[in-house]
Amino acid sequence: MIFNSFTYVFFLAGVTLLYWLLPRRPRHLFLFAASITFYGFWRFDYVLIMLASAFTDFFAAINIHAAKAPAKRRLWLALSLAVNFGLLFYFKYATFIVGNVNGLAHLLGREDLLKTWSVVLPVGISFYTFQTVSYTVDVYRGRIEPIREPLLYGLFVTYFVHLVAGPILRAVEVIPQLDRRKPFDPEFLASGLWLILNGLFLKCVLADNIGGYVDEGFGANTATLSATDVWVLAVLFGFQIYFDFAAYSQIAIGSARLMGVIFPPNFYFPYVATSPRDFWRRWHISLSSWIRDYLYLPLCGVRPHDESRGGLVPVGDQVGAARRNIALIATWFIMGLWHGAGWTFALWGLWHALLILVQRVIASLGLLRRHTRLRGALGWAATFPAIMLGWVFFRAQSLEQAWAMVEKVMQPASYVRLDRLQSGYIWSALPIGIDPVGYLLAALLPVATLLAYVVYRDLWPRLAQRPALVLPVALAYGTAVAGLVFIYLQPIRQFIYFQF
Repeated sequence: MIFNSFTYVFFLAGVTLLYWLLPRRPRHLFLFAASITFYGFWRFDYVLIMLASAFTDFFAAINIHAAKAPAKRRLWLALSLAVNFGLLFYFKYATFIVGNVNGLAHLLGREDLLKTWSVVLPVGISFYTFQTVSYTVDVYRGRIEPIREPLLYGLFVTYFVHLVAGPILRAVEVIPQLDRRKPFDPEFLASGLWLILNGLFLKCVLADNIGGYVDEGFGANTATLSATDVWVLAVLFGFQIYFDFAAYSQIAIGSARLMGVIFPPNFYFPYVATSPRDFWRRWHISLSSWIRDYLYLPLCGVRPHDESRGGLVPVGDQVGAARRNIALIATWFIMGLWHGAGWTFALWGLWHALLILVQRVIASLGLLRRHTRLRGALGWAATFPAIMLGWVFFRAQSLEQAWAMVEKVMQPASYVRLDRLQSGYIWSALPIGIDPVGYLLAALLPVATLLAYVVYRDLWPRLAQRPALVLPVALAYGTAVAGLVFIYLQPIRQFIYFQF
């Protein structure tokens, strides 16, 4: 079952109604069964894998808390990590490792060293693995008490609204809300429906329609593409994946809100970021916060945070530059591979590590400290194209395609065809190898994003102080968006992050 379908709309309506009617114990049981059903729409046998991961951590956490000897506590933590990451490694990375080992053997003139096989990646395994691991580690660190109710803990892991593609939340943020239902408030329904409607608009109207141009461009022969084509495709995919993933997050957050469960935001206008670090405070905030607290800060030897907010943070002078830089590179290499078992994803992660390293060098120079607005404008002008170029690695179908597209960008002759200027039209000098509509979209989307950010940050708070204007504006917007969603609502494309 996917969010962009009428099946989910009816499923969510029924679940929400019964959620508010049932008392505590039956409510937990019903919501757990509904979540299992939601996941089982894909493959019911893989529910067992998810439950094995979840209840390994349930029992490991209880034993970690009960154990007095540090060695015994570490043993139970090791068991939890081994089971969770063992399952993730087998289903997501085993064939990747085997393929690389056999590829190296071929280069050395040998036959395959390892037997190959195919395996279906369980939907959402990267997300629920991180979520269950964070619970066990938090108990080990003494941050939280273990949950003693198997049903409540199972509900925390399987809760359908964020099961498949996040947000990746901490136990302390979700379990108390699932345990004790808040008093019903019509605001939950209003704000939840608003978020769901916006999410469906981003997915069905924007992301899915942009996706056609992206698929066509990345499916073309790279030799026929110009440098400007590559830039346009990078921008189009950058917005496609943003709209697609932000849509899932908004629908998930809105679905939980219908039940009075409040999730923190997962995106906040990432393409207005004025630095690479700022980007990771705005993009997939729950993942960057998880990576911060369970990988980057521990590698730096710095005390981690306790919430899935804030994203990437600097550690300052608490540790040496060499340790910070090594931790950063290792973290972002793993971050890349978390997204997919392929070297293109690893390069995408390393690209972001490089961007942050460059930012650190520039920041150390102390340039334009008194010129905040100018520094911000220049920062955005440098960050936006750098982020977009990185998406080429993420979307490319192979390393060869990624390198070929990036090489195009680095060749000045690939931008214009001076021999065509004799026609008298400057436009004719652009060697366009993709649908020209893509060029128009790539020009409009960044401008529209900046305008939307200004409206959200500056205009809407002022408008909210005038209730007489808010209602008609909200009704007009909601009616237009709802009409478009009704027209386009169909499961044409799965959410991109389902594959992770």
